[in-house]
Amino acid sequence: MHTSLTLTHARVVTPDGVHDGWLRVEDGRVAALGTGTPPTGPTRDVGGGWVAPGLVDTHIHGGAGHAFPDADPEGAREIVAFNRARGVTSLVGGLVAASPEATLRQVSALAELCETGELAGIYLEGPFIARSRCGAHDPELLRDPDTSEFDRWLKAGRGHVRMITVAPELPGALELIRAAVSSGVVAAVGHTEATYEQTLAAFDAGATVATHLYNAMRPLGHRDPGPIAASLRDERVTVELITDNVHVHPGAARLVFDAAGAARVSLVTDAMSATGLGDGEYTLGDLRVRVSGGEARLVDTGAIASSTIVLPQAVRNTVRDLGVGAPAAVRSASSVPAAALGLDGVGRIEIGGHADLVLLSEDLAVEGVMYRGRWTADGAA
Repeated sequence: MHTSLTLTHARVVTPDGVHDGWLRVEDGRVAALGTGTPPTGPTRDVGGGWVAPGLVDTHIHGGAGHAFPDADPEGAREIVAFNRARGVTSLVGGLVAASPEATLRQVSALAELCETGELAGIYLEGPFIARSRCGAHDPELLRDPDTSEFDRWLKAGRGHVRMITVAPELPGALELIRAAVSSGVVAAVGHTEATYEQTLAAFDAGATVATHLYNAMRPLGHRDPGPIAASLRDERVTVELITDNVHVHPGAARLVFDAAGAARVSLVTDAMSATGLGDGEYTLGDLRVRVSGGEARLVDTGAIASSTIVLPQAVRNTVRDLGVGAPAAVRSASSVPAAALGLDGVGRIEIGGHADLVLLSEDLAVEGVMYRGRWTADGAA
């Protein structure tokens, strides 16, 4: 049964601001927002805590011992359940560079989970990325952009491929970006040696996202500004940011918020299968990864390999270590990523919208999670 409930003494984070008062949930939807005396019926006093929209992770590869590239439906469901219990109510399943045959199999498997509503879409991080900036992708599996291969993914994805990362300097990259955009797929710039000018050309071709800014891309230089400066200055672009305090120093991360504004910053985890399990050895795609102190690195090269955080941790780090206000940080983990990928009906608290809600304490600890009007967890993260 759906929960019919009024949350009282709440600070509700909406797309337009913070609503102080109460929120009514009926039939799995947000029925009303108000102040003063709440409607009659069951209530829950949240004691002045935050009521946030369910968080949206658009760049995540795994968790709880499972990985989306495994193309294992049950394992993928475990990733979804693990995140949902911690306040991340919408996920886009992230793939890494793989062979053409493996990629088709992976896309097809995840499309089934999209059709049942368990995933919000599919994200392809590669294989059309730069070898010199491959990060935790197997360089032997990288290749130049190929619109024919991309079309095969679209067919296998049955309308659920949401985003693809491309290195703009590769032969055929701009053609691939245009093909993606014309097919309704968001094109992102990342894992790239692109110059400032090449990056702007990708944005002019239709790319609208910068993949985990700073990481796996040509660095910022005062005579060679590269993709970082191009992404920060272009108002058409949403920039992903991993605020685990490993991928990006808080000082550099704060510069992103100052330069782009919170409305263009999308907090992501880039999380891998080790998330939630602790230190040890794991795999990402076919590559071995060692996690020590929560930090994941490739065994062979020492390169940073994904993160081991969940999105509420990224929100807390953004507020605590960057000095960003809680409402802005919450939106950067909900409505901003949802809008960047065109995900309708998620990441926002609005009348008539899905009752995907997260109760957060003053220090942003998760105290309750509601998905489609049903409680799924209390105090899970």
